[in-house]
Amino acid sequence: MPSRWIGLLLFAACSTSQAEYAPEMNTPTGSVKIYDEDAYLLLHYDMRPVIRSHNHEWTEGPLWVDEGGYLLFSDIPENRIYKYKPGVGTKVYLERSGATGLVEGDYTQGSNGLLLDGEGRLVLMQQGDRRVATMDAPVDEPAASYITLADRYDSKRLNSPNDAVYDSNGSMYFTDPPYGLPGLVDDERRELSFQGVYRLDPDGELVLIDDAVSYPNGIGLSPDGTTLYVAVSDVDDAVWLAYDVEPDGSVSNRRVFYDANELAGKAGEYGYPDGMAVHSSGFIFATGPGGVWLFSPEGVPVARILTGRATANCTLSADEGTLYITADDTLMSLLLNEAPGR
Repeated sequence: MPSRWIGLLLFAACSTSQAEYAPEMNTPTGSVKIYDEDAYLLLHYDMRPVIRSHNHEWTEGPLWVDEGGYLLFSDIPENRIYKYKPGVGTKVYLERSGATGLVEGDYTQGSNGLLLDGEGRLVLMQQGDRRVATMDAPVDEPAASYITLADRYDSKRLNSPNDAVYDSNGSMYFTDPPYGLPGLVDDERRELSFQGVYRLDPDGELVLIDDAVSYPNGIGLSPDGTTLYVAVSDVDDAVWLAYDVEPDGSVSNRRVFYDANELAGKAGEYGYPDGMAVHSSGFIFATGPGGVWLFSPEGVPVARILTGRATANCTLSADEGTLYITADDTLMSLLLNEAPGR
């Protein structure tokens, strides 16, 4: 049996499509700090993030679903995914999103990063089950039934897949830090001796592209697919990395895209490099110390969106008119300018 189909789990359907929405919040918070006039291509100088949902535990993995016009986001400790509908509110979308009982004794953490594959299926980075999986149900009829895409490298279990991005050829790049394991790098269930950055090809082959990143976290690709970005959430070396992507999908020329150690861990600068969203203009929204950083394609920070709390991830709506931010126990949004040429 092909490995990509091993681990097909059949649970009773647990669709939550009939759940009630909690009313949408509209609470301004934080601020925007501009460093360079290029920031005004995307940001309004007088706009502030707005809290849309709160009282979660730790929000992550925001994903805009254009067909239906809504956002999905993970709550890792709650082991569930929420659905946010602009102008309406938030409700539970899926229970048991990341820890499904695949292996007895696994940590009960939910999904982290979420994305859609080329066929519109929901793909989950399942921290609890330590795998990359596809939901075996339509996106508009969610159910806790999953098909494993990747759970082992060199016959050893992955640590806890965290974040991912697809390239134009259908290959998925993803990170595998130890954050889903209670003991992190010292956890007795850890089987790999490194934290990897991988490429999962459409034929199911899993390729290790870097085994020397201490805590690989968020990941993104430039609009032309030639640069891969990886956030490193190491408290002792908080940086964003960049790689050149070769035509065959391999990477080369690893380098520091931006070094955040000067601010990381300082008073009031909550958080470390984490998730990111790459705009079609090439500018990069990247969560890090203080909130969300906006980088030029050359790695120059042109602005920061200060959220006042540790900030995990962000994503853009399909029209790139709104940035959605998962920060601590909240979901936030920020309206953006329309970039030239759109």
